[in-house]
Amino acid sequence: MRKRTLRTLLVGLSLTAAVLPSGFSQEKKSAAIDYDISVRAISLAVTVQDGGGRYINNLEQRDFAISENGVKQAITYFKHDFEAPLSLTVLLDVSGSMAIDDKLAESKAALRDFLTSIIGPRDEVSLLTFADGEVEVASKFTSDRAGVLAILDKTQAFGKTALNDAVAVSPEFASKGKNEKRALLLLTDGIENDSRSSPVQALEIARRVDVPIYTIGYNIPLGDQFLQKYRRSSSLTSAGIIATLDRFSEATGGRAFFVNHPQELRSALFDIKRELGQQYIIGYTSYASPTGDYRRIQVTTSKKRYRVRTRQGY
Repeated sequence: MRKRTLRTLLVGLSLTAAVLPSGFSQEKKSAAIDYDISVRAISLAVTVQDGGGRYINNLEQRDFAISENGVKQAITYFKHDFEAPLSLTVLLDVSGSMAIDDKLAESKAALRDFLTSIIGPRDEVSLLTFADGEVEVASKFTSDRAGVLAILDKTQAFGKTALNDAVAVSPEFASKGKNEKRALLLLTDGIENDSRSSPVQALEIARRVDVPIYTIGYNIPLGDQFLQKYRRSSSLTSAGIIATLDRFSEATGGRAFFVNHPQELRSALFDIKRELGQQYIIGYTSYASPTGDYRRIQVTTSKKRYRVRTRQGY
């Protein structure tokens, strides 16, 4: 069977201005700028916690405020449903380094427990795997747990790790889930040695999609001597790996976990599913100039002591 892979499309970080015909007057140019807008429905997955980390689930629409590039926006959609089904995409690192110390085998065992015991019957799951510069669609979105598990069982570790490229292309796939609540779960040891894109470029693409990225850094190598044989850049250190994975999650409204043992891995998976059930889904309509410029989003509550987590922009 031919593998279906996602291609990495790297967007430029600088935007080129459109060239207007020389006959245009300055007045016409200004008018074009004033009226050239795009209308877009923006959906946000929002998590609210108090200072002790407890989830806050009794807020109403009037308790939230949203701003885009500093301008307050009217909330047009609001939902908070513990029982709402989930569309979850698992992005699993199957590169060669995951074979060391049984990391892939332990990850597969934890995911098996997760899919059989924690994921609900109305939830749907897809499985993406990445190694050697490719992201393979191992399983499309499905509620057939047995089918996903059969594919997962056959997965083997091989090749190099193109982590940044995988993060760049996977959120767009994850956004195609049928359910309103969607998330991308990245499970990796964080070793990066084969991407064409940098972490900054990958994040520039990923954060434009309304999918929070939950990262689990599993058994990240602590010794720089071990990492030396994988290193392509000076950022491949234990601290650099943690910072990169944390940045992927923070910018998209997800959360990062760093664990070293199978039981900790299972606990992290449980915590992620639990948090996804607590999310508020809040929407507004954006009227923005279609230049492709990054637009900052801020969500606050009237309860100033609460901590709000959502994606930082699009």
